[in-house]
Amino acid sequence: MDTEVIFFIGRILLGGYFLFNAYNHLFKTKDLVGYAEMKKVPMAKTAVIVSGFLLLFGGYTIITGVRVTAGIAALVLFFIPVTFQMHAFWKEEGQTRMMDQVQFMKNLAILGAVLMLLAIPTPWPMSIGS
Repeated sequence: MDTEVIFFIGRILLGGYFLFNAYNHLFKTKDLVGYAEMKKVPMAKTAVIVSGFLLLFGGYTIITGVRVTAGIAALVLFFIPVTFQMHAFWKEEGQTRMMDQVQFMKNLAILGAVLMLLAIPTPWPMSIGS
């Protein structure tokens, strides 16, 4: 299979992951606010909504290949505080500790993948406007 097609499929999968989560943040806000409050996030509702827009923008840029650097910056801005605030496994015990550690490590892995996208010259193949 053509590497450009494989890269595009990967962009759709990765960007789609962010869009799915953005949808939850923006349209199921109430569900996520309670969890954020439990994790002692200040201004939880605002944080959930703002983080939803960061995910939306980041996912859009990865899928479309437009303003990629800005989208990756938005995702970094999302992942760093969320990972350390929401999944601070070192503060937990038992099953909660294990689940938060998995989420913490997953977020770091996704952040690493997103940062690697910066090494790929733009415009990306199969991008809008390329």
